[in-house]
Amino acid sequence: MDNVADKTTVLRNLPGIDTLLRSEVSARLLGAVGSKHLTGLARLVTDSLRLEIEEEIGSGRDINPDSYSAENLLKEAEIRLENAWTQEQNTSLQHVINASGVIVHTNLGRAPLSEAARKAMFEEATRYCNLEYNIETGKRGKRGARAEHLLADITGAESALIVNNCAAACVLVLTALAKGGESIISRGELVEIGGDFRVPDVMKESGTVLVEVGTTNKTKAADYEHAVTENTRLITRVHPSNYRIVGFTAKPTVADLAAVAHRNGILLYEDAGSGAIADMSQYGLTDEPVIGDSIRDGADVVTFSGDKLIGGIQSGLIVGRGEVIEQIRKHPLYRALRVSKLVYAVLEATLESFRRGEAVSEVPVLRMLSMSKAELKDRTWHFAHKLRERIGENSHLKFEIGEGNSVVGGGSAPAIQPRTILVALSHPGISASGIEERLRCSKPPVISRIFNERVAIDLRTVLPDEEEALVGAVAALDEVMG
Repeated sequence: MDNVADKTTVLRNLPGIDTLLRSEVSARLLGAVGSKHLTGLARLVTDSLRLEIEEEIGSGRDINPDSYSAENLLKEAEIRLENAWTQEQNTSLQHVINASGVIVHTNLGRAPLSEAARKAMFEEATRYCNLEYNIETGKRGKRGARAEHLLADITGAESALIVNNCAAACVLVLTALAKGGESIISRGELVEIGGDFRVPDVMKESGTVLVEVGTTNKTKAADYEHAVTENTRLITRVHPSNYRIVGFTAKPTVADLAAVAHRNGILLYEDAGSGAIADMSQYGLTDEPVIGDSIRDGADVVTFSGDKLIGGIQSGLIVGRGEVIEQIRKHPLYRALRVSKLVYAVLEATLESFRRGEAVSEVPVLRMLSMSKAELKDRTWHFAHKLRERIGENSHLKFEIGEGNSVVGGGSAPAIQPRTILVALSHPGISASGIEERLRCSKPPVISRIFNERVAIDLRTVLPDEEEALVGAVAALDEVMG
């Protein structure tokens, strides 16, 4: 094809936008996409087709004109239009099945909410609610009063405050309590906790002067004592959630630092990270600070996450002495960082589970952490039986049951990997990455992991009401590949 007439003929065969909008695919998509946006997608599709054809013609290669018939080009445009909409939908928030074994999976929204939390959010907080209204007096009430009361009660603190994430809590505390003064911190706690969030950078942005003491592996209470000056406002202690230094190490306890701080008339602030408000040592999490212990040992203010080991929603929780919390609450930055009614609703319901002593059975993250290997084995064998019934004995899809490890995730307890039972999938005609991709593109998407050249399914992180959908997604692999 080397003449202008042939080129003109091919380009004339391109469907116009109006023609594409009158197609069967467009009629099916119209209700979901909307007329205006569907027109925009149609324009993008036809423009991309035109560009590709012009490049192909300009390459000088032999081209079969029949492949560029009006009928074929319309079919291709319809396929691309539907794919364009599908790609947009995949970027929207949607439910996925977490079969990866990573319990607090940051990329998957961290903690799944409890039934009580979901009910509180959808049935109570999505309508008009008493967010800042006192029903008894008929006057304005305190925002988040119930959630803050529960938080203080559970941790043994005098008061509490809630902001939109733990980084915000850290910024607010440092700004309100130490701006213009000095904050003493161990060199071993100048950590980066993910997403380029670095403790020293945050401390500097808050307007406090950072004073480093000790060494990377060893810091003593005396190091803090010697660094105190008339400009010192805080001793800051940071829990290194996502890494551990082992071997020749030492650091003072909260009680040690509280003694130094109070002896010098300054405050002790601890950023506890993942937020263990209950003792989790029985689940192997022996190195996560229990918030109540820090308060009891003398910390004036403690910050931690509401969506990791608490199993709630993204939020930054601040507890401590009453007058210190009120000083933080009155800072102008608090208003910019405060949370919505949905966050309060979720936290109230989640914290109620802890106060009743039912968190292990009601909060999904705690339930997952507490699952024994025997319980997982029974559940996995039951899942395998249902899968075998679905795909039959002659399936090309093979699966085996074996042992492996789950991961706590979310920067919590990096050294703890609970033993688990895995379903390992393989197929003679497709690679492990191919199986993983097909599961990831199923509806709902299934997030797995590749282990020893096989795709591993870990039921520890699969919610009970997701099992049937998971069986269906795995069985569909046999239909596609069989």
